[in-house]
Amino acid sequence: MTTPSRRDQLGQVFRFALVGGVNTGTFFALYLLLHPHLPYFAAYTLAFVLSMIGSFFMNTYFTYRTRPTWKKFLLFPLTNVTNYVIQSAGLYVLVSWVGMDTRIAPLVAAVVAIPFTFLLSRRILIPGTGPEPARAEPPRTSSTV
Repeated sequence: MTTPSRRDQLGQVFRFALVGGVNTGTFFALYLLLHPHLPYFAAYTLAFVLSMIGSFFMNTYFTYRTRPTWKKFLLFPLTNVTNYVIQSAGLYVLVSWVGMDTRIAPLVAAVVAIPFTFLLSRRILIPGTGPEPARAEPPRTSSTV
């Protein structure tokens, strides 16, 4: 697999930001719709899962311009566990410790998780974009003096 050019990578970042904006808006709208009917954390979790499914399809087709597969679909949520943990911890801290309104705190927590989500989604959706494996050095031969 060829490494994308700097221009391609910047395009991915830009498209990821657009998808992130749409996804965040979708997440927040779902959260606000669910919030009156469920405890805030349950509403947050359900909105997160539904928006993550949408995010998968937007990122495969638009951001990275790759084909979705069942493998990618099944791996995508696993890598977003980090995103979920960061957002969940942020939500808890913002609501419980800072006293932020439960309708706004998820947006603030989501902003912190964006860089992690980009790196993880790119690695899953475009195989071979992770760190290069360490190359083994050739064995040294000992010389007798």
